[in-house]
Formats: sequence, C-alpha cells, structure tokens
Amino acid sequence: MKNIQSVRGMNDLLPDQIAVWHRVEAVLRAVSERYGYQEIRTPMVEKTALFTQSIGDQTDIVEKEMYTFVDAGEESLTLRPESTASTVRACIQHGLIHNRQIRLWYMGPMFRRERPQRGRYRQFHQFGIEALGWPGPDIDGEIIRVGERIWKELGIQGLVLEINALGSERSRAAYRQALTGFLTERKDYLDEVSRRRLHTNPLRILDNKNPGVQEILKDAPVLQDFMETDEQEHFESLCSSLEQSGISYRINPRLVRGLDYYSGTVFEWITDQLGAQSAVCAGGRYDKLIANRGGKDTPGIGFAMGLERLIELVMLQSEKVETQPIHAYMIDLTDRSDITTRIAETLRDRGLNVIEHCGGGKLKNQLRKADQLGAVLALIRGQDEAESGVVQLKPLRDNKPHSNVPVEEVVGQCVKTLMYYIEQEKIHIKN
Repeated sequence: MKNIQSVRGMNDLLPDQIAVWHRVEAVLRAVSERYGYQEIRTPMVEKTALFTQSIGDQTDIVEKEMYTFVDAGEESLTLRPESTASTVRACIQHGLIHNRQIRLWYMGPMFRRERPQRGRYRQFHQFGIEALGWPGPDIDGEIIRVGERIWKELGIQGLVLEINALGSERSRAAYRQALTGFLTERKDYLDEVSRRRLHTNPLRILDNKNPGVQEILKDAPVLQDFMETDEQEHFESLCSSLEQSGISYRINPRLVRGLDYYSGTVFEWITDQLGAQSAVCAGGRYDKLIANRGGKDTPGIGFAMGLERLIELVMLQSEKVETQPIHAYMIDLTDRSDITTRIAETLRDRGLNVIEHCGGGKLKNQLRKADQLGAVLALIRGQDEAESGVVQLKPLRDNKPHSNVPVEEVVGQCVKTLMYYIEQEKIHIKN
C-alpha cells in the first residue's frame, strides 16, 4: 500500500519545531493583552459570499486561491483565506459593536491555494488585531505601535515600515479615472493581468510586481493629489504620531494592498531576508466594510501577519530557543511502581516536568534514554532502594555524585537540587 503524504503546501509542525512557535505565540498574546485587545475565535469555514463580497471578486484570492466547495445542503462554503471578514461578520452577528468600540485579536490557520514556496503555503497561520469604532488617526498610530512592540519583544530587526493613504471612496473614484486614462494611453506596454484589471480594478495595477509595469507607473498620477483636506490631515497626523513615537517609516505612494475593503491608511512591514516574500505584516483601514456587510456604519483598522514568515525571521535573527527541560526521569526496577508514580505526581504538582519510564529494560538503557531526552535528574528505585526506603537521586547534567534520599524527602531534595542548577544558570525553568 502506498504511503499517504500530506497535502502539498500544508505542512506538519513536528515536536522539535514547536518550542519557537510557543515562544512567538506567547509574545503575540501578551503584547495584544497589554494594549487591551481581547481574543476572538471564528470558524475556519464560512459562507463563500462573505469573502466574495468583502474581499472583492476581482482579487487574486477570490479569483484563484480560495478553497470552495458545495456541501450536502447545496450551500457554497469556503475555508477562510483571511480573518478580517470573519471577525467583522462575528461582530455584526453577535452585536459586539452595537453602540460600543472594541479591540480584538485572533490567531489560527488560513487557507489559500497558492503556489507553495518559501514563506507561502496553502495552509498557513495568521495572527491579527482589529480595532473597531475609532475614526481618528490616534488608533492608526496605536495599531502600528503594537506591531513595533512585537518586533521589539521578539528581537527582530531590519524591518521597514511602509505607509500610504488610499483616501475616501470619492477621492479614489477621481483618482481611478485619472489612473485609467493614464494607463489606457500605455495599454500596449502593460502585461495581461494589468490589461484585464484596467477597467475593473485599476488600483490593483499599482501592486503589480512586474518590473516593466512598475517602470510605467513611475510617471503615473499619485493618489495623494486627489485626497480631500481632512484625509490629508488624517495622514499627516498619523505620520506626526509615528515620528513622536520614534518609529521610522517611508511613504510608498504605490502601496494599495490586495483586498478591496481597504480605505484610508494602509501599511506594511517588509524585509529583504525572506527572498521574494518581503511582507511580514500588513494592514490598514476598512471604514466601509462593516456597513457594506449589513452592520451600522463603523470604522475599522487592523493588521495581520503570517506566522510562518515571522517564525523564520525569529530563527534567522534570534539565539536558539530554549525548550522546557525534563526535570526528572523516574526509573523503577521493582515489581511495584506506585511509590515512584506518587513521587512523580507530587513533583508535577510543584510544576516540574517528569517522565516515568515505561516498557522495562536494563538500568543502563533506561539511563541512556533519560540522557537522550535531556533530563536533569534521574530518580532510581531498585530492589535495594525499596528495601531501604530510599530513592537514588542521580544528576545527569554534571559529574556530581548520586545520593540516596529517603522517600519522604525526595521531592524536597529534587526541588533543592534543581534550584541550585538554576542559580548556576545550567538550566532554565519557566514559571
């Protein structure tokens, strides 16, 4: 029988990879809560219309990348390709933004049928935050500061923050007309994708990575020239806030983002350390999305980051992530192991990580297994120890001699020995 492999672009996370994921996830959770954001969890499967109507039917995600199927009830469903639309749907459905403002964060798997490559997978994980109900530039600044603090907490350096403003629907309509006229005159020099978008979604052409198209766009109209006074003041206020916070940025007038619901402020943190996948985190305002989905007219802003790319950066830039050690490895060579089990459970009550050897075998082989697992101490109870009412405590991480400790004292002696190793910085125990 042929072995069944995982689906292309959907990867397993193995035990030796999980430590860095736990570290990153803990930082994301802690930073979010420090700024007053609350967790929300939405289903991985939503009605297809949620995404086609929110993201935009002319986007790459909807046109080519969604995992969509018809269920037994003949309803079109989709594995979520992103989570802003789902979060907005949940807020409207459960009345979370009825006469109130709310800060939310989420984390979980998303699905897009893209061509798998470094930093881009068909099942990937996203962390994101959303702030709903605030129209001013102060919340824009806060959202960006959350991102900056995450980089600081994770020790990530070298990210570049790019920002832009897309203006209101009226401003974009005027700009769209000017941009369409400019590009129509140069239609013969555009690639097939840009020509197709010219009369459906010309702003998406600004995001085209084709060097030839980017060369044409150097002389294209700039959206900021079409923005109204209050929109320009909003963007200028954000820039001033970032400068006062010591956050470096550069204005990229071609930054539009790939989802149709964006309006106003947009931003990306990019890097040159991950090959073609330069964006680590991106987001912006979506002030009309909630109203367009049937809710009350409510402004919103947020960002999302791909955890696979973020973790790759952490691995590139950070020291080796420490895993939690096995503090004690229990070996019982007697016919009754109830005493060692009771000791193990008491040690676990103290917050220690303990493995009880299973499967029998010679003492030498059991000690080898304990050493392979990186255990700090081995607790050995053979026939001689059982008759004497003691447990042999054997350090495995240095040359200190073993000692025979009375059963009733072994838990305290284990903790004392481990505290010694902590003070000597030979091991680390997380709280």
